[in-house]
Amino acid sequence: MAATSAPLTTSKSLAPRPLYEEVAELLRQRIFKRELEPGNWIDELKIAEEYGISRTPLREALKVLAAEGLVTMKVRRGAYVTEVSKSDLADVYHLLSLLESDAAGVVATKATDAELAELQKLHKALEVAAKPGKANTDEFFALNEQFHMRLLAIANNRWRDQMVADLRKVMKLNRHNSLLKTGRIEESLAEHQAIMAALLARDAARTRERMREHFANGLEAAE
Repeated sequence: MAATSAPLTTSKSLAPRPLYEEVAELLRQRIFKRELEPGNWIDELKIAEEYGISRTPLREALKVLAAEGLVTMKVRRGAYVTEVSKSDLADVYHLLSLLESDAAGVVATKATDAELAELQKLHKALEVAAKPGKANTDEFFALNEQFHMRLLAIANNRWRDQMVADLRKVMKLNRHNSLLKTGRIEESLAEHQAIMAALLARDAARTRERMREHFANGLEAAE
């Protein structure tokens, strides 16, 4: 368990948000940051004390995280941070590849010049984050996600967006590990360059193929 967190405080900005949702987001970020590692038991009493709340909103928050696949509830044993098996990871990447390659094909044919310029700007930021000797894994990871989510937003299918958002939460349980592998950031950047080139050429078939290759290589690095 990581260092204790300050108790939750109410504010005007947080007032409209149910307490359990706020708690779910705090725990979600702790999981993504590896403060709560996959396989770790979640000490409900300790966390409730840290946040200065009762166990009721905490348990509601854990139900939310369980529905997202980030937490696993075990009978008479409590809640644990989900451990993602190789099979689980392969399934997640397979579905993301299908959904995001389809979205990329839509963007290649329907995006405005201004929207493609937005994606190109994000890609340029990725290049800066991946500079040899100055590579910033956290920044690269964040910008990479921004690129993918912006592409999905441009494709404009809320049902696909919802499915991808849930799958990406599970992927994050393992994603940082793949980027830490030697040469993976450079490989990922090259894959993004190929995707961007296909988008700018407005070649839907090639864009879909480049996106599928990106996920196939990402899975190989993650295993």
